[in-house]
Amino acid sequence: MTELRPLDSGFIELEDSDRHISLGIGAVAIISGVAPKRAEFTEALAERLAHNTRLRQRVRRAPLDLVAPVWEDDPNFEVARHIRWAALPEPGDEQTLFELIATELAERLDRDHPLWQCTVVEHLADDRWALIVRAHHSLVDGVSGISLLESFCDLSPEDGPTRKPPQNHETRTAADWFGLAVKGLRMPLAAPRFVVSTLRSLAPVVLATITPAAGSSLNGPIGLQRRYVAVRTSLSDVREVGSAFGVTVNDIVLAAVAAAYRSLLLRRGEEPTGDKLRILVPVSMRPTDAKYVLDNRVSAMLPHLPIDIADPVERLGRIHDRMTTHKSSGAAQAENSLLSMAGRLPFAPVAWTVRLAAHFPQRGVGALATNVAGPRRELTVHGAKVLELLPCVPIAMRLRTAIAILSYGDHLAFGITGDYDTTPDIDVIADGIREGIAELVAHAHSMRRNGTFPLAMCSDRDVSTRG
Repeated sequence: MTELRPLDSGFIELEDSDRHISLGIGAVAIISGVAPKRAEFTEALAERLAHNTRLRQRVRRAPLDLVAPVWEDDPNFEVARHIRWAALPEPGDEQTLFELIATELAERLDRDHPLWQCTVVEHLADDRWALIVRAHHSLVDGVSGISLLESFCDLSPEDGPTRKPPQNHETRTAADWFGLAVKGLRMPLAAPRFVVSTLRSLAPVVLATITPAAGSSLNGPIGLQRRYVAVRTSLSDVREVGSAFGVTVNDIVLAAVAAAYRSLLLRRGEEPTGDKLRILVPVSMRPTDAKYVLDNRVSAMLPHLPIDIADPVERLGRIHDRMTTHKSSGAAQAENSLLSMAGRLPFAPVAWTVRLAAHFPQRGVGALATNVAGPRRELTVHGAKVLELLPCVPIAMRLRTAIAILSYGDHLAFGITGDYDTTPDIDVIADGIREGIAELVAHAHSMRRNGTFPLAMCSDRDVSTRG
């Protein structure tokens, strides 16, 4: 048995604090041809899981949460329990698929068993089928979640015949009563040093979280049901914009998101002022050698999006400046240090503090946008080509919308999750993203025609990731 890391267990506490939320992160593979037969699919998946311990483990919590939850083997593990089969009704179009994805996002994963699930979706129009892979946020973040989906796909030629699915080789022994006592004795000394060392860098983040933003319809109570829609764009077009303006893919993504929320607020009759939308942008803290470890390695930035700026190029420039400032502030590293130190303190007071904080409604943040670099190679499932990947993330903490961005091949997909009751106009966000990218591409083309195309290049690996 191994302990959950502090952030991993924090997502369980967050889900427990609100019956309206389900913290499953998902990715949807759209695949050519006809879905494999049930026995064939189940057998292939079982073979991969035979080498992946974490996917056969469940979470066990201690009485009164006196020690951290642990991963333990599920004595009743069955692969078939984690596979669903669904068939879309006619016409099997994109909208029908999106409704199914929204339903999946609203359902909580079963805590009595390993926290992941596959749904095979048949009868998708144009001779296609889909695979929806969901895992609890306590098990994966954005990067490891996509790695999980990759592990369910076919081997690539360079993998060779002996590739095994990733293992969680970074583990910690579960605390025993002696260890708990040691932590308790150490707490009076450790806690003050912990506070002093991180308070200065974390102060802006904490202040942003607890300070109410200008009131808007983006933040508020949410219900049980979800809406989902996706937008696709060309990664080559986005890179061209980056080259034209000397910015990153992440800057462009956030500029498109800002354009979308500006459109949404204007459509709702709300003034898009500069202080109205502070957004949560997860930042990956995952080293390269931990790509396949199933846990969370994220920190966060909380910039204001300049939704008050109408000009798309000026808006992009403002976002680039703000993100550069945030990256150099040290807040993300301080937050990561905070999580590391939390792991050295007794679990009970940390868990109780998180639980208490989760019951206080946050009003400082209005949305979430997480950007994940997806697979560079072409994926196949049972020999069939994966045509595209769509990301889908949960909503929580009064955030009525959340946007995940995922690259695959030359595609960049935006998956937008919304609260069913308070976001009936989720398509306005989708249209705003599409138009925001198109405007920037048009400006980049104009610069090329005018001979003012600079040499600065944009890296599609400079992306942030969630959770």
